[in-house]
Amino acid sequence: MSALHTPPLKLGVSACFFHADPARPIFTGKTLQYIEQSVAHWAMSQGDLAVMIPAPAADARLADYAQWLDGLVLMGGSDVWPGSYGEQPMDPRWQGDRIRDAYEMALARAFVAAGKPVFGVCRGLQLLNVAFGGTLLQDIPTQRPEALAHRDAGLYDQLFHPVQIEPGTRLAQVYAGQLQSTVNSVHHQGIKDLAPGFVVEARCPTDGMIEAVRLQTGPWVAAVQWHPEFHLTTQASAAARPDLIDDGLLLTDFRQACHAARALPD
Repeated sequence: MSALHTPPLKLGVSACFFHADPARPIFTGKTLQYIEQSVAHWAMSQGDLAVMIPAPAADARLADYAQWLDGLVLMGGSDVWPGSYGEQPMDPRWQGDRIRDAYEMALARAFVAAGKPVFGVCRGLQLLNVAFGGTLLQDIPTQRPEALAHRDAGLYDQLFHPVQIEPGTRLAQVYAGQLQSTVNSVHHQGIKDLAPGFVVEARCPTDGMIEAVRLQTGPWVAAVQWHPEFHLTTQASAAARPDLIDDGLLLTDFRQACHAARALPD
């Protein structure tokens, strides 16, 4: 089959949760699963299909999704439960979502076992780090008060800071000749201890916070702390930011890995 007739990739996207709430006027007492629109649009921006993967009743269904789909995007959202990395919450506000943690860890394991690429965004980076044995800062301002502000509720996705890509990494190859750039910042947690088997691919040069990681051996597993999907609307706005990192290159690298995995014999 020629490249012109290659079917689009099917990219799975993990779900966020609105847990059952008896006070909610719509879907009262029901658990909702959803994805943020920008994630789907980013995943589809180079002609592929985005498929939300709902949390199933049994892990075996996750293995079925991993066999059917070409890659997985772990999207942002709620905090990771500190118990997932052996700690107690330092503050009730940082309880996280242990149900989503268990679902996404099982989902990531299913895709890794199937040899399918996994790409993490913000929480997705943190979740992958924990799933592979790393730990997190529960709250950057509390535990690293000297650090740059990485989250501002008012500015939200309009908060930006510089990023420095580490020379010699795969990410440095993707962004050849552009090791310094600018990214958005929408997180109050971050990597404390890097998971075994991972390499740091980018940092915030101001405070050293980890901004991108990649699994060194085995299936393609990589993640960034920023939100590439939010850059689409920023760059398209009247106040475009030409200094922002080109997240199209990031998506292209992920897609190439997905095509390579698709081409492998069953």
